[in-house]
Amino acid sequence: MGNKTVFITGATSGIGEATARVLAEKSFRLILCGRNQSKLNAIKSELGALTEVTTLVFDVRKRSEVESAISGLSSEWSVIDVLINNAGNAHGMDEIHKGDIQDWEDMIDGNVKGLLYVTRSIVPSMVERQSGHVVNIGSTAGKEAYPKGNVYCASKHAVDAINNGMRMDLVQYGVKVSQINPGLVNTGFAGVRFKGDEEKASKVYEGMNPLVANDIAELIWFVISRPAHVNVSDTIIMPSAQASSTQVIRKV
Repeated sequence: MGNKTVFITGATSGIGEATARVLAEKSFRLILCGRNQSKLNAIKSELGALTEVTTLVFDVRKRSEVESAISGLSSEWSVIDVLINNAGNAHGMDEIHKGDIQDWEDMIDGNVKGLLYVTRSIVPSMVERQSGHVVNIGSTAGKEAYPKGNVYCASKHAVDAINNGMRMDLVQYGVKVSQINPGLVNTGFAGVRFKGDEEKASKVYEGMNPLVANDIAELIWFVISRPAHVNVSDTIIMPSAQASSTQVIRKV
């Protein structure tokens, strides 16, 4: 599986960064994407000792940036074997009538439209080659709603629907499509959701042992390393203390 080229969005932190590290160890060539050039440079410098790495700086929410960055890839990097649609975020946790509309815009633009922009720019060449694999990072929030999760859950339900439709559209062209839906993962995600309120963020994982980014990265590696005749089309991964989005056993 080594020497294939993998394109990872949201590669400067969390699941994206952990995935880059796991795949570098497996000798995949990496195209790492994010908004923070200095962080991308640091990761490239480190992982460049293990494999070939290049970086792209763009915001998935901005269509023109996505299209310009991807179309500008050199011929050496233009054949992408695996696309990992990882970029996305949660903002706020409010009842629907109290929601911040800008938070809604950011989640829909990043989690849904951003995924579509990147996919539309990369998948046509996979179809042309009759080969490729798209891995969409969803969430248990895309399988069930929970209180105050309204728009975030809606955005991840959209990813679930897009993933299923994408798989149906692309199967005839030999392109695999997979989705991974994590439960509680301690990646700093909660801190972003609660806008830096560390007290609220810490309560998300209080009294339990959540997943870590590397747990998801190892699952991504498993999914993309299956034989050609195997596609892990959809999977949910949660910590052993979690049974659903709303049921978590905490030992306080």
